[in-house]
Amino acid sequence: MRLRLIAVLCVGGAMSITQLTSGTDISRQAVTKHLNVLAAAGLVRGIKIGREHLWEFEPSQLEEARRSLELIARQWDQALARLKAAVES
Repeated sequence: MRLRLIAVLCVGGAMSITQLTSGTDISRQAVTKHLNVLAAAGLVRGIKIGREHLWEFEPSQLEEARRSLELIARQWDQALARLKAAVES
């Protein structure tokens, strides 16, 4: 459900709980609970426009995770290259 919410917010921009629950059999309370968990993780944020509360995707956390994963991948590539060189020598 959380991945679906992130996907919808990525494509659709800021949306209300009503818009996010439209066409689903998920309750507004369930969606709100999932959005609050995602907000605590820094993946979405709630904004108020007048009386309306909208939710939008916050890409900064995913960008940070991507950078971290790229660093880890480079470190593994280097370690595997060293292992290969040691095994071949």
